[in-house]
Amino acid sequence: MLPKRKLVCMRLFCDSQWITGWITDLTHRTAYLEPQMTTAPRRERPLIIAGPCAAESIELMTEVADHMSRLASELDFEYVFKASFDKANRTSASSVRGPGLESTLKWFADLKSKFGLKILTDVHETHQVAPVAQVCDYLQIPAFLCRQTDLVVAAAQSGRAVNIKKGQFMAPAAMASIVSKARNAAASTGSKADILLTERGFSFGYGNLVVDMRALPIMAGTGAPVILDITHSTQLPAAGGDGGETSSAQRRFAPVLARAATATGYLSGYFLEVHSKPAQAISDKDAQLDFKQATVLLRQLLPLWRESRQFSSVDAIFQ
Repeated sequence: MLPKRKLVCMRLFCDSQWITGWITDLTHRTAYLEPQMTTAPRRERPLIIAGPCAAESIELMTEVADHMSRLASELDFEYVFKASFDKANRTSASSVRGPGLESTLKWFADLKSKFGLKILTDVHETHQVAPVAQVCDYLQIPAFLCRQTDLVVAAAQSGRAVNIKKGQFMAPAAMASIVSKARNAAASTGSKADILLTERGFSFGYGNLVVDMRALPIMAGTGAPVILDITHSTQLPAAGGDGGETSSAQRRFAPVLARAATATGYLSGYFLEVHSKPAQAISDKDAQLDFKQATVLLRQLLPLWRESRQFSSVDAIFQ
């Protein structure tokens, strides 16, 4: 009988061989979908990152992708589909986390094939970067992990665009060093991957967030496109359920925050979670927008976004 340590090593080797083979197969099947590295949000068109919070099923993802793709054609915005394969920072250990990496990457490949979409998903550990980068156009650094150097560097070196969510505990000016860290990492590999920053609110006492509009011009000063996370900005962290086992949200403030942020003139786009039936979502059910809400909101916001592009031109007078 082999020693336990040798058995563990053999198991790890076998698992790594299987993962490598699966990634190679997936790469071959999606090679013709390889996007050109032109993922920088174009200022003449807003960037909209939208999709369900979690990759609950291919059926849900297809339904959302279809609706948002049609809306992108109507309103002329650059659309990036988003969904998470693992909700790794759930408040309760008993909360559903998602379908996992393997299934979700296959679903992403199917969506790209059917709709020609760009895809964003978040990574939580460095070993997830390589397989995700084989399929996705944008890698997202979760807010709680925005200071994790190894994760930020690995994502930036992947050659994909990187959306870094500002931590709820971070001062906006402090994001400059994180952007610099990511840019230097990308440059070290000869990559020109785009680095974006997303505002999602500051911790304001217990179980509450507030969006400080001053953060938008401060972060824009880094030269990185600034995105407003409309739905997560309405969250009440760990304030739902019995004993705060889930996060709640105040969805009614989504349009208010979005309009206010747009009027600053510093936004390059929006992040919003969209679900066909938010009340049945496995996560963030109080924050996600249904199709009607997402449509009405974007129809109102985008004309204002286009008008507001010149608003910040007067700000230098007040320096």
